[in-house]
Amino acid sequence: MSKLPSKDALLIWINENPGKSSKREIARAFGIKGADRIELKRLLKELADEGHIRKTRKSYRDGDKLAPVTVLEVLAPDAGGDLFARPLEWQGEGEAPRVLYMPRQGDPALGRGDRILARLTEVAAEDHGYEARLIRKIGISPRRMLGIFRTGPEGGRIVPVDKGAAKEWTVRPGDVHGARDGELVEAEQAGPKSRMGLPRARVVERLGDPTAPRAVSLIAIHAHGIPDEFPEDVLAEAERAKPAGLGKREDLRELPLITIDPVDARDRDDAVCAAADDDPSNPGGHVIWVAIADVAHYVRPGSLLDREARNRGNSTYFPDRVVPMLPDRLSGDLCSLHEDVPRACIAVRMRLNAKGEKIEHRFTRGMMRSGASLTYAEVQAARDGQPDGRTAPLAETVIAPLYAAYEALKTARAARHPLNLDLPERQIVLSPEGRVTSVAFKERFDAHRLIEEFMVLANVAAAEELEARRQPLLYRVHEEPSPEKLDSLRDVAQAAGLTLAKGQVLRTEHLNRLLDQAAGTDHAEVINMSVLRSMAQAYYAPENFGHFGLHLRRYAHFTSPIRRYADLVVHRALIAAHGWGEDGLTEAEAEALAETGELISLTERRSMAAERDTTDRYLASYLSERVGNEFEGRISGIARFGVFVKLDETGADGLIPISTLGREYFHYDHDSQTLMGEHSGLTLSLGTRVTVRLAEAVPVTGGLMLELLDIAGQTMPRGPARSRRGGAPGKGRKLAKARKKSQKLRKKSGRRGN
Repeated sequence: MSKLPSKDALLIWINENPGKSSKREIARAFGIKGADRIELKRLLKELADEGHIRKTRKSYRDGDKLAPVTVLEVLAPDAGGDLFARPLEWQGEGEAPRVLYMPRQGDPALGRGDRILARLTEVAAEDHGYEARLIRKIGISPRRMLGIFRTGPEGGRIVPVDKGAAKEWTVRPGDVHGARDGELVEAEQAGPKSRMGLPRARVVERLGDPTAPRAVSLIAIHAHGIPDEFPEDVLAEAERAKPAGLGKREDLRELPLITIDPVDARDRDDAVCAAADDDPSNPGGHVIWVAIADVAHYVRPGSLLDREARNRGNSTYFPDRVVPMLPDRLSGDLCSLHEDVPRACIAVRMRLNAKGEKIEHRFTRGMMRSGASLTYAEVQAARDGQPDGRTAPLAETVIAPLYAAYEALKTARAARHPLNLDLPERQIVLSPEGRVTSVAFKERFDAHRLIEEFMVLANVAAAEELEARRQPLLYRVHEEPSPEKLDSLRDVAQAAGLTLAKGQVLRTEHLNRLLDQAAGTDHAEVINMSVLRSMAQAYYAPENFGHFGLHLRRYAHFTSPIRRYADLVVHRALIAAHGWGEDGLTEAEAEALAETGELISLTERRSMAAERDTTDRYLASYLSERVGNEFEGRISGIARFGVFVKLDETGADGLIPISTLGREYFHYDHDSQTLMGEHSGLTLSLGTRVTVRLAEAVPVTGGLMLELLDIAGQTMPRGPARSRRGGAPGKGRKLAKARKKSQKLRKKSGRRGN
């Protein structure tokens, strides 16, 4: 009979050999044979019952240790920029050990909520017990959610605030975390589904009253995982910053630079001025200066501020607040180009010929002083001959030369043919308490377009400068639309009686012709939206693939380093290229540009989604007091499940469910983007004017439900009753299917002839 090992010996061997812990391998290691295997099984069972180890399907391991290969959930980066993760399965006593993720060259960018399969190494660090190396990324899990907590006899339920979420989550009594009925909470998945087939959740944070005025943006911040509080050490680093001195900078304080921003601007990071070019070799030419806040002087590579800014990627703007990329000490003070205050800048001087073409540029690191902080409305009024006390002294000497240069840039723009979308921007006006008082469309002036053209020109100059100096950079890339999206756009255009050329290399001028065809018609807004939806998403990358929308060969973001990390990278690249200091782009940063580009492209999309969701919720809140009222609008989208309508008054989008369209069956045609009534022949198509009644407005989700009253002035007809299965009588349905098939065949044959 072989000698059996002690329990301690078994535990030591299992810990040291986590990959070889099946009963057979344990028996082989200790030379246990025959009947002694029964005793070994008993010992292992006792260890498992005592909680020292746990049995998987085929092996044993220490319950207080993590497996060498395990699935982890990535947490939000800490103040130092490090990524930690937590094991999704933990059977030990107390809290699960912290795991530090150790990225390697070529690993994909990871963010909060990502699931990874990782190989673990046990370490004895102060703040973590394991280090993880990526084996593979296995996707993002919807384990976190926001919702309204409702108490119940066995804990409660959470009703999601996401209008796309259909299922509620159940919460056991021990997982309520003190939440009260009606509170907004953040929760995470907790185990398998409940007896009712609903997912289980545990409340991790209570966020208060969901109907409070400022809860709207708070919901978006938490739903999209936007970091909205700066760590104390990051704030302390910002507070230690001192204003930059002149030093070796070029003194630009005598230039007539001014800032032009919205009336509610939170920061001012660009200033402009212009003058006629006095070089006789350039008749009718102009000199433009664009000066940008020198954020790189304050946010050094590898600093706490830098890591936090990279993690945030960009500022996020809501009607009631801004979640800034940088603390207010920088974004609202040292890096903001306030009136009559010396500020460090990186500036570019550009010369234009009479046609508005840039013939020369020069970058410099300087010190400037803004002569005035003006709004778009003030500048435009001065241009239109109605200056006020602030703009009157600047009207001829500063503002007039800016518009003269802009007229030349308009000529160059027309020759370049950038995409010319006309999409009005909504403005939500809030009371001091945070409630919506009005929704309007922002007025656009030539002053807006002037600044846009100046900024585009400076961004092009930055990309050209860095390319010429062979300096790595992040490009702003916007690739051409995919063939599939173009086919969908052609179908929408054809349904509106318009055409988009096929069989040639697509250029922005082709899309502009389509937009011109639609201008002034009932289809103008739908065509503009459809063209926008056909576009690929812009992103940041160290490789240049051009900018399709602006019709530019090379383009980089240079003009907004206070609110975009990409611009800060470009500033550092310019500093390194010109040898302006030790705060330029480092070799390590240059090697990580692809990863940085991927990360900040994701944070940009995160912010856009949060801002869009917030707008939807504010609009729903504003309209919730007008349920039952009638509104005019246009059909902006067609789906199998219903019709989307954009309301004229607010620009809000609401859904008319197909089940409410009448008593007849409606056929959906994806190609033509229509719904057709089987018996009445009524066709609902994009751009059609409709009158609707607001049936429901849910502020917490942003959802609007509408009821269709009339189409193009004609009352909705009523067809025969639907069958119990929701269909129409069989014979009519077959005829409609035959007509639909015939239409598709004719369309295909027509396409072959192009």
